[in-house]
Amino acid sequence: MNDQLIIGYDAKRIVSNGTGLGSYGRTLVNDIARCTGSADSALQLRLYTPDEGKESLRQMVSQSENIVFSARKQRFPNKKTTFSAVENALWRTHGIIKDLQRDGVRLYHGLSGELPVGIRKSGIKSVVTIHDLIFLRHPEYYHWVDTKIYAWKFRQTLREADHIIAISECTKRDIMAYGHIDEGRISVIYQSFAPRFSVECRTENLESANSKRYMLSVGSIEARKNILLAVKALPYLPEDICLVIVGRHTKYTDQVIDYAKTHNLNHRVQILHGVTDEELPALYAGAEAFVYPSRYEGFGIPIIEAISMGLPVVACTDSCLEEAGGPDSLYVDPDDEQAMAQAIRQSLKGAEGREQRITRSRAYIRRFEGQDVASQVIRLYHDLLAK
Repeated sequence: MNDQLIIGYDAKRIVSNGTGLGSYGRTLVNDIARCTGSADSALQLRLYTPDEGKESLRQMVSQSENIVFSARKQRFPNKKTTFSAVENALWRTHGIIKDLQRDGVRLYHGLSGELPVGIRKSGIKSVVTIHDLIFLRHPEYYHWVDTKIYAWKFRQTLREADHIIAISECTKRDIMAYGHIDEGRISVIYQSFAPRFSVECRTENLESANSKRYMLSVGSIEARKNILLAVKALPYLPEDICLVIVGRHTKYTDQVIDYAKTHNLNHRVQILHGVTDEELPALYAGAEAFVYPSRYEGFGIPIIEAISMGLPVVACTDSCLEEAGGPDSLYVDPDDEQAMAQAIRQSLKGAEGREQRITRSRAYIRRFEGQDVASQVIRLYHDLLAK
C-alpha cells in the first residue's frame, strides 16, 4: 500500500538472541503491533535480519499482518543462501540503507545500540535504543579490543541518531557523561516485560514447580553479575534454603561451582543451563525470593519479571537496579554477604512485611507494562516524522 507508514527495525538480535537484546526487541515489536493493530492499520513494522535466524525465536514474534520479516538472503534468491559473518556485519553497517530506501522505510529503529553509517544523510529518520554503557563504565569486564569496537560504534551511532531511547535514567546519565550530548536528544522509555510473567502465570505453574525451598537468580553467570555473593550468603540462611541459578555457562560459573564445593555448599546450589521460555515461569513460581546481586546493569529486566510473578527481590546498589525494582525491593552492598543474607531472610515466606512489599512492588512496575511502553515509542516515532 502506498499510504503505509513503514518503520524499519534492526532485527538481528530478535532472531538470534534468546534473552537480553533479543527479548527486548521481540517484546517491543509485539507490543507495538498490538497497540497499533486496530488504531493504526497503515503502520507496517519491517524487521531486517542478515539471515532467518532461529525458527523458535521467529515464532515468538506476533503473526500480526503489520509485521514483515525481511532477511538479507531473500534479496538474492539465485545466489548462495548464506553470507559470512563479515559480509553480514558490513551489510548491517552500510548496505542495509539501500534496502531501507528500496522498501520506502520512513524511520529506522536500531534496537540494540547500533545504527548504519550514513543513515542521517539518506534522509531516513532514525531512533536507537541504548541499553547500557558498561563497556565504558566497567571495561574490566571486557576484552580491551571489544571495548574499542563498542566505543567506536557508540560514538558513530550518536552522530547518526536523530533521537536516542535510554532504557533507564541510569543509562541516560551514562550516555550524557560519555557521549557529551544534550539531554534533549534522549528519551527514557523503560523496557517492558513479556506477558508470560504474571501472578496468574505463577498460579498456573505452581503444580510443576519444585517442592524444595529455594531462592532464584536468572541471568548470564558472569563476574559482573556477581552471583557468588548469594552463594556466600547461604551459610547465614536456614539450612533448607537452596539457590537455583539459571543462566549461560561461563568461566565464572566454574568459580562459583568450585567455591560451593570448597565450602561444602554444593548440595545447596543448583545451576541450570538451557532453560526454555516455557520452563522459566515454573521456576519463578516455585521460588520464595529472587536475588540479583549484579554490580552494574543498564536496567535489569529479570527483576521486573520476578516482581510480576509475585516474588520479593533482593538486589545490589550502585547501578539502575533500584530504578527497576522500586523502593520496596531490598538492596545491599555488592560485597557484603551478611547484608545479602539478612535481606534474603526478610524476603522468605513468613517474614514480617514481606507480602506488603510484594504488593507495593507490583504496583510500582505497572509503569513497565507493554502497551504503555509501546505507546510512548509510537508517539516518539510520530513526533520525529513530523519534524
